[in-house]
Amino acid sequence: MISSVDYHTGGEPFRIVTGGVPEIPGADVLSRRAAAMAESEFDDVRRLLCHEPRGHADMYGCFLVPPDDPGALFGALFWHKDGFSTACGHGTIALGAYAVHEGLVAADPDGETDVVVDVPSGRVTARVRCSGGRVRGVTFVSVPSYVLARGVAAGGTKVDVSYGGAMYVSVPARALGLSVEPGHLTALIGHARRIKADLVGHPATRHPSDDRLSGVYGVIFYDELPDVDGVAHQRNVTVFADGEVDRSPCGSGTAARLALLHDAGLRGPLIHDSIVGSTFRARVAQVLDQGVVPEIEGMAYRTGQHAFELDPDDPLGLGFTLR
Repeated sequence: MISSVDYHTGGEPFRIVTGGVPEIPGADVLSRRAAAMAESEFDDVRRLLCHEPRGHADMYGCFLVPPDDPGALFGALFWHKDGFSTACGHGTIALGAYAVHEGLVAADPDGETDVVVDVPSGRVTARVRCSGGRVRGVTFVSVPSYVLARGVAAGGTKVDVSYGGAMYVSVPARALGLSVEPGHLTALIGHARRIKADLVGHPATRHPSDDRLSGVYGVIFYDELPDVDGVAHQRNVTVFADGEVDRSPCGSGTAARLALLHDAGLRGPLIHDSIVGSTFRARVAQVLDQGVVPEIEGMAYRTGQHAFELDPDDPLGLGFTLR
């Protein structure tokens, strides 16, 4: 029996496993990620919860693990149908709401409460804002984010590469004759796969200090929209892993976008819409010698509790995916 509490952030699902998984070994969250990837008893649970009929091709979730030290409430190993990611901003927002909803932190009923989480890319914070005892918003404070390369040839176009806890490439949808809308999604997924394939092993996708964080995780296609009361406004869709689509504006992807925009001269906030119309609001909280520390505000909503089983006679076993 595997139990979970499920949320969505901006339309993107997030399944938090609360029981039924043995402790994942490792000295820190990043090494626990390596263990979970290597050992079938953990990876099989990921497959069971992501794959159909219990999940779907774009499912997302996490295992809760011990933090690296007492400075964080817990650690999180983020997963999707193709494996384990190094960062997840929409998941961090959901974890903040979860920690307050479940009483894991002493939350200010009419103020802000920080939920500190260790993730494979570092230590992040979900700043939970409450009013009248209810969660009204969550701000994801990212790891330092920075530009890695600009104008890299890939997939028949030019892309920019930046880091926001994971490696992302950005390309304006119009450069491909497309826009960020559901009717163009299949074409965008195809372009994302070609771009990622061209960048395998490319020097621009190497993390400067830890190769375990290297490699393109997501491709961000964006439209530039008219400013809203003087605030920059964009719409994006992030295609991550192997053709998976983020329904939210993508938290760590927004951090990577903000690093590029700040480098290009943006000095105000960013309104970042998703392909389904949900919105994050982002700003640079701190300027570093290399890059910035982004803050990204969104909201997560609880969608249910689950108790999953695997019948030993079920011929579908750990499930399947159709794409």
